[in-house]
Amino acid sequence: MVCVTIAPWPSAGTGSTCLHCGAHVTDQFCRVYGDNRDRAHRCPDCDSYRRMTRGSAAGKAVEIPDPETAEGRHGGEADV
Repeated sequence: MVCVTIAPWPSAGTGSTCLHCGAHVTDQFCRVYGDNRDRAHRCPDCDSYRRMTRGSAAGKAVEIPDPETAEGRHGGEADV
């Protein structure tokens, strides 16, 4: 007997991209961190894990400074 499972989401390789920087993201990343439509607004290439886990990847505003604009340890200008 052969069992077949139908996944409730599109198969891998659909070419998902980050809406902020355009980098490739996996479908699984979009399902876990993305918004209700499985779209990633930020990804590991353009944001910190700490911000993504708090909602930035789903398009939500978070209180943690954005590494692209905030100076210091997580982005911006390097400490000299």
